[in-house]
Amino acid sequence: MDDPAAPGPAGSPANDNGNGNGNGNGNGNGGKGKPAVPKGRETFRNQRRESEGSVDCPTLEFEYGDSDGHAAELSELYSYTENLEFTTNRKCFEEDFRTQVQDTKEWLELEEDAQKTYVMGLLDRLEVVSREKRLKVARAVLYLAQGTFGECDSEVDVLHWSRYNCFLLYQMGTFSAFLELLHMEIDNSQASSSALRKPAVSIADSTELRVLLSVMYLMVENIRLEREIDPCGWRTARETFRTELSFSTHNEEPFALLLFSMVTKFCSGLAPHFPIKKVLLLLWKVVMFTLGGFEHLQALKIQKRAELGLPPLAEDSIQVVKSMRAASPPSYTLDLGESQLAPPPSKLRGRRGSRRQLLTKQDSLDIYNERDLFKTEEPATEEEEESAADGERTLDGELDLLEQDPLVPPPPSQTPLSTDRVAFPKGLPWAPKVRQKDIEHFLEMSRNKFIGFTLGQDTDTLVGLPRPIHESVKTLKQHKYISIADIQIKNEEELEKCPLSLGEEVVPETPSEILYQGMLYSLPQYMIALLKILLAAAPTSKAKTDSINILADVLPEEMPVTVLQSMKLGIDVNRHKEIIVKSISALLLLLLKHFKLNHIYQFEYVSQHLVFANCIPLILKFFNQNILSYITAKNSISVLDYPCCTIQDLPELTTESLGLSM
Repeated sequence: MDDPAAPGPAGSPANDNGNGNGNGNGNGNGGKGKPAVPKGRETFRNQRRESEGSVDCPTLEFEYGDSDGHAAELSELYSYTENLEFTTNRKCFEEDFRTQVQDTKEWLELEEDAQKTYVMGLLDRLEVVSREKRLKVARAVLYLAQGTFGECDSEVDVLHWSRYNCFLLYQMGTFSAFLELLHMEIDNSQASSSALRKPAVSIADSTELRVLLSVMYLMVENIRLEREIDPCGWRTARETFRTELSFSTHNEEPFALLLFSMVTKFCSGLAPHFPIKKVLLLLWKVVMFTLGGFEHLQALKIQKRAELGLPPLAEDSIQVVKSMRAASPPSYTLDLGESQLAPPPSKLRGRRGSRRQLLTKQDSLDIYNERDLFKTEEPATEEEEESAADGERTLDGELDLLEQDPLVPPPPSQTPLSTDRVAFPKGLPWAPKVRQKDIEHFLEMSRNKFIGFTLGQDTDTLVGLPRPIHESVKTLKQHKYISIADIQIKNEEELEKCPLSLGEEVVPETPSEILYQGMLYSLPQYMIALLKILLAAAPTSKAKTDSINILADVLPEEMPVTVLQSMKLGIDVNRHKEIIVKSISALLLLLLKHFKLNHIYQFEYVSQHLVFANCIPLILKFFNQNILSYITAKNSISVLDYPCCTIQDLPELTTESLGLSM
C-alpha cells in the first residue's frame, strides 16, 4: 500500500501521480520542482494535528459486542428503497385476513387459538401453483413478522408484537415452509436467466427472494434475542430452533451451508439478482445463533480448559476490550516519523548531529528501562568525545531552524536527564502470557552466555546462573500460559507418532465441528466469495467492468429524477455498503474464533485461505483513507428506519429530513 505522503529522496520532485485508491489527485498536485522533504514534514504535522484533535472525539463512543441494538439490527434489513413495500405487505394481509376471519376483530384482538388457526390457513395457501398468489400470502406472513404495525401506536409495540408473532409463526412450522420456498427460488433458472439478460438488475428482480429472506431473518433475529421475561415455551422453542439450524435434519445440510452456496452462486455471476445484503445478514445471524456469540464463546473456552485440566483464565479478553477506548494514532508516532525525514541538502553537514539526536532518544529509553547490572561502562576515547561535541553543536544549530521534535529532549548540558521527557504507556490492558518455549529459549541463551552449554528442555535447574536470571525465570513462570491450542497440537503429534496404538480420535459433534465439516470441501470458494463482496463494498474501490454488482437489492426500477431523490439514494447506497462490510467482517471474526476453539488446525486452514485470497491487502485498503471521516460519516435517515417509518407517514424529502445541509 503506497503512502501518498511518503517522501522521495532529498531534493527530488514530489510524486504527483496520485495513489490510485480513490484519493483523486494524490498529494503531489502543485509539488513539481519542490523538495519532497518539507512537503512530507508538513503532511506529518497536519496528521498530528488531526490525531491530537480526535483523541477525545465524542463521536467515537462505541460498545464492543456481538451486534447492535435489537431495533437497529432489524432496521438494517431494509433499504430505504423498500419502504413502499411496507404498505404493500399490510394490504396483502388485510385482504386475506378479511376473507378468512368473519368477525370484525383485528389481529391483536384474536385469541391465541384463533391466531394459530389463521396462520395454519396461511401456510396452506402458500402451497399454490400461482407465483402471484403465493407472493401475496408470503407478504401477509411478512406483515405478521414485522409486528402488524398497522395496529400499533409506538415503536415499542411494533417490536413487541414482532417477537410475539415470530414465535407463533415458528411454532406453526412457518420456517420449514419458507425454507422449501427458498430452495425453489434458488433453483429458479428462469429468474436467473432473466436477470442475466438485463443490462441493469434492480430491486424488482428479487422480490420473491427478498420477502422470503426477510421473514426468515426476522424469525432468527427475534427468536435469538434472549430476555428474562420470556415464558418457558419461548425458551424451549429457542433451543429447538437452534438445534434445527445447527444440525443436519432429514439428510439435509445445515442452513448456513445453503446460504454459503447462495453467496458463491452470486459471486460466480450465475445469479446476479440475489439480494446479497439480506443473504449475508441472515448468514451472520444464523452463525451467531447456532455457534454462539462472545459470551457463549467465553463459557465454552472455560469449559474446555476445565476438561483438559488447564488452570482457569485470569481474565475475559472480551470484557477487557469493552473497557478500551476507540483507537486513534498517538501523536508521538507521527512526530517520530516527522523527525525521521531526511534534512535538506544544506543541512547534510550535520551527520554527526543526527547520530547524536538518535543517541539522545535512546538514552531516554535506557533511563525508562531498568539498568543492566552486568553492563560495563567503557570510557569514551578522545575522538568520540570530539565527535559528540561537534554533533551537539550541530544539533543546537539545527534546532534553531527547524521545529524541535517533541520526542527529542533538550541537550544534557542544559537540562538534567529525567524520565518525564517521554510519555510511555503504563502497560497492556491485559495480563502478559508466556509460553513454555519462551522460558526454554531464555534459559538456553542464558546458559550459553554464563555456563557454555545447555540442558535441553530443563527449566528447573538454575545452577551456575546469576541471581537476576533466577528472578527472571521466576517471573516468567508466574505468567506461564498453556493454551488449548498447545494441547491440541501435542495430541495431534502423538497421534502421528503412534496411530495404531492410540486408535482413532473421537471427535465430538459440536455445532462448530458440523459446520466445518460441511464447509471443508468448498471452503476456498466460500472465503474468496466473501472477500470479493467485501472488496466491492470497500469505500476506496473503483468501479470495474469485471466487479460484481452488490447494489441489485437497493437500486430502484426507475432512477431518481430530482436532486433530493438522488441524495437519498446516495445515502442508501453508502448505508448498504456499510451493512455488507459489517456482516462479512463479523461473520469472519465469529468463524475464526469458534474454529480456533474447536481445533487450532481448523483455524489455521481458514486463515490460510484468507491469506491466499489477499485478505490482508484488502483490510489495509480499508485503512488507506481518512478513518475518522469514514467511521463518523452518517449514512442513515432516522425517519426512514424501521420501525419508525411504519407508525407514521413518510415525511416529504427535504434537506432537513435527510440530515444534510445544502
